[in-house]
Amino acid sequence: MKFISWNVNGLRAVMKKNFMDIFQQLDADFFCLQETKLQAEQIQMELPGYTQYWNYAEKKGYSGTAIFAKEPAEKVFYGIGQDVHDQEGRVITLQYPQFYLVTCYTPNSQNELKRLDYRMEWEDAFVSYLDELKKDRPVILCGDLNVAHQEIDLKNWKTNQNNAGFTMEEREKFTALLDHGYVDTFRHFYPDLTGAYSWWSYRFNARKNNAGWRIDYFVVSSDLVDHLTSASIHAEILGSDHCPIELQLSFE
Repeated sequence: MKFISWNVNGLRAVMKKNFMDIFQQLDADFFCLQETKLQAEQIQMELPGYTQYWNYAEKKGYSGTAIFAKEPAEKVFYGIGQDVHDQEGRVITLQYPQFYLVTCYTPNSQNELKRLDYRMEWEDAFVSYLDELKKDRPVILCGDLNVAHQEIDLKNWKTNQNNAGFTMEEREKFTALLDHGYVDTFRHFYPDLTGAYSWWSYRFNARKNNAGWRIDYFVVSSDLVDHLTSASIHAEILGSDHCPIELQLSFE
């Protein structure tokens, strides 16, 4: 079973950059998107064989998530059930017999960390939401979680220690998530691999020089570890400042 997650940084823009070719090439059972930057009815996508699930931000051209699934979900939930956190279209949860699939676009702490306090509130609310799901069945979380967890998860860690995405506060929240019984699947397979990134700034030839950050993740509850078969980062796929990431599991 193949899962893909991709922050497209504007789906309408990526549609002009061979999105459909990439979608068909990857041939995922579940294709999760973040930062779609859409409102309802602003795009019509023909995806035969897939059920489409969309969550839109109230603010136009901002945030937003989607999941395209070959198998329709038993149930679907939008947001995390708290109005203060559910205005920006950041979370979709699909329920299946064997797991919950959650795609998430975590709030960015922004320049000068002006949204860090809100980010901390979000993190606590979100892990509580995941923990409630996990009581019922295993959880697969994917998305742009807007944090590089360890020093090996970004190229220039020394100069970014007080910048959004690599503050001690954000990194500690990711550690706390793992401590709640979750596994960073890429590090499960590649605990010490360096140079593996999923996002690059558009400035300073960052992608050409692979001066990136790994801020896109598949995280699973620990009861799924035995079902993991592979995790990968598709750095060769262009179209966004992020690249797609992949997880494969087997339930046979």
